[in-house]
Amino acid sequence: MSSVSLTAESVIELAPHEAFALFGRAEAGTWLFDARCDSVAVGAPIRMVLPIADASDRHRVELLGRVSEVRPGRLIVVEHVQPWQGKIRLSFQPHGVARTRVRVRADVSESAVEWLVRHHGILLPHSEGDADTLRIGLVTSKSGPLAVCMIASEYLAQLAVDDINDGGGVRERQVELMVADDESIPSIAATEARRLQRAGCHAIFACGTSASFAAIDQAVSRDVLAVHASMNERGNHGRGAAVQVGERPEVQIAVMADRIRRTAGAHGWFLVGEQYSWSYGAHRAARQLLPRSNGRILGESFTPLGTTDFSPIIDVIERSGADVVMSSLVGADEVEFERQCAAAGLRSRTCTLSLTMEETTLDYIGPESAEGIWTALGYHEAAPTDGNERLVSRYRQRFGPWAPPVSTLSETVYEAIVQYADAVRRRGEAGEPLPVRDFIAHLEDAAGDGIGTRNLLRPSLQLARVEAGARVVFDEVG
Repeated sequence: MSSVSLTAESVIELAPHEAFALFGRAEAGTWLFDARCDSVAVGAPIRMVLPIADASDRHRVELLGRVSEVRPGRLIVVEHVQPWQGKIRLSFQPHGVARTRVRVRADVSESAVEWLVRHHGILLPHSEGDADTLRIGLVTSKSGPLAVCMIASEYLAQLAVDDINDGGGVRERQVELMVADDESIPSIAATEARRLQRAGCHAIFACGTSASFAAIDQAVSRDVLAVHASMNERGNHGRGAAVQVGERPEVQIAVMADRIRRTAGAHGWFLVGEQYSWSYGAHRAARQLLPRSNGRILGESFTPLGTTDFSPIIDVIERSGADVVMSSLVGADEVEFERQCAAAGLRSRTCTLSLTMEETTLDYIGPESAEGIWTALGYHEAAPTDGNERLVSRYRQRFGPWAPPVSTLSETVYEAIVQYADAVRRRGEAGEPLPVRDFIAHLEDAAGDGIGTRNLLRPSLQLARVEAGARVVFDEVG
């Protein structure tokens, strides 16, 4: 794929080592791309904002990636994967006395240009499929608040398609993946789903919020299978042609509430969530389940998706006397909330159960800020699940050392697509979309413990806690 390089430079009234030292810190501001990282070190996760459009929040382009090269005081190289894959080089060069010339070079690929065009509301034509190709779609959050936790979903979906095609495809057809970005906005999810349907996708896999999936479910016709391939609260679809897989909050809470009570002696809970169906469902489950383990709910809050300042909520939690905080926040919101809780000292006075703290979210929270957080998820990259070592090895070979970690969200997408292809082989009819009842029957029959054979409708949960900066899996519950 071809690419072009864009360059820019500016002169600032600081010596090079002073300018370099500001990178990643809040006080640096927009002149260093609002970059956020805990350390300027190779491998460190990083978030950067590109000033390439107007000042509205929707047109803020946040890049997510890792630092791949550092020359102290002189050079920082960032390889990013969202919303597109690319590289940014920042050099710091002396320019007179106590002044620095900051030069930036960004690689912009064709995929970046296409994303930017769509991001500004311009519809691009799509190519027609053919009879030898089985098209499937992925609607994920390549941008917006959910991008942090969905960062690897496109990679794992592509790996699943590669594995299927390497194995001969599906009924003598090669599988083609089409990817869309919902920008964490339900109305855009619906628009993109209709576009994928027009392009001939037989199935659409959604890796985003429950609100986006509900919009997708309503937007596409009954002959398109819609699969919500990330944790969800279930029950928000209405067409009869939708399937929801992955972790359910009521199961996560049920297996963790008594563990936390017995381990930490904690009884008073404060629930922190967002103003959409996932958090509403999680809080509803908590109100039903916590009294069974002698838990009391002392307060709860719901914030808009995209909230960045949680200090008012942290103050309320402090005053409530709660000794357990349950968070159903997602993506960048969860990152900011947990970092602010740690900075306020709340983590030392309360236990925290995070329903969504998978590997990439943990990366951006940072090991120190995440210390002590509990979680219960269907997959952890470091867990010894059958077939996982081979999956992660192939993933790294395919996408390189700076690709984001495999997490329960992206791995569920991989397995859902692999099991869908197997269901089409076993139960489908040539050239016809797979009926939802046949896919559900196939998923119900899955009873293995390894990658590609697990029951995604009722996944086992691996219970974990962050200790010494790393997630430690201490039990598994079927």
